Amino acid sequence: MIERIFLILVFITFSVSAQIKGAVKDSLSGKPIPYVNIWVQNENIGSTTEENGTFFINATPKGKKLIFSTLGFEKKIIKASAFLDVKLKPMAYNLDEVVISKSIGTKKIEIGRTNTEIFQAFDNGPKIDTKFFPYISSYKRTKYLKQVSIYTDSRIENAIIKIHFYAVDSDGFPGEELLDKDFVVTVKKGTRMNRFDLMEFDLKFPKSGLFVGFEKLMIEKNKTEKTVTDLNTNIIQIQKTYFPFVLYNYVERDFLYTFSGGKWSRKTKEKDSDSLDKMMINEPVINLILTN
Repeated sequence: MIERIFLILVFITFSVSAQIKGAVKDSLSGKPIPYVNIWVQNENIGSTTEENGTFFINATPKGKKLIFSTLGFEKKIIKASAFLDVKLKPMAYNLDEVVISKSIGTKKIEIGRTNTEIFQAFDNGPKIDTKFFPYISSYKRTKYLKQVSIYTDSRIENAIIKIHFYAVDSDGFPGEELLDKDFVVTVKKGTRMNRFDLMEFDLKFPKSGLFVGFEKLMIEKNKTEKTVTDLNTNIIQIQKTYFPFVLYNYVERDFLYTFSGGKWSRKTKEKDSDSLDKMMINEPVINLILTN
């Protein structure tokens, strides 16, 4: 029997500082841009624009900068202020040459499952957690990404998250995104494995390997609130929780990559002559189905 442990970690927000608010729009069309990532540079603080392009984020120390980023638009870094009217410039893409090879879907394999699965649910907050899929030569017979699955625990209906697909750069970090627009998906209420079709993208598994990550959207649609009282101080606080939670496996790996504060960080095991080079990490439960 699979053991399931749900560790619910929540953020408690205190009303001790003013908020930064604003809107993000397309610099050419003037239309609002939904689900833009907003990061406080070098801080584990972030937010997301709503469907109408508006956003709120807690005030930060003087001199801090905000990073605005979403697929299809150029990244922008600006100094934080009380109100921001941010305009992002659309990216110009060079059209790829015509690709004759297309998936025919007669074969498929699933990759990413672990031998021992102990699921834990965490609120990962404003960051992107990834899972690395190394390339194996046998994948040349099933080189297309057919489906991605992610295990979630949600207490609300129709919560939404972003799923990212990254190539590996020359330093081994998550590099170029393989899609040219955000892949935003909806998950149902409850604890379940969610499966999403990728066939329309004709994504091939990179021979250097593949990072798949998820990003929680800090938006009103995903938020629940409740009032709690500190039993020691009798101070009333507003507890905000953003769904869905993604489940993790505790596994042995060589490294862990996380995106926070506008940059990637790499964690590896400290060298110890008396232990293995690998380390135990919490890795999001993400699987892939490949096809030919």
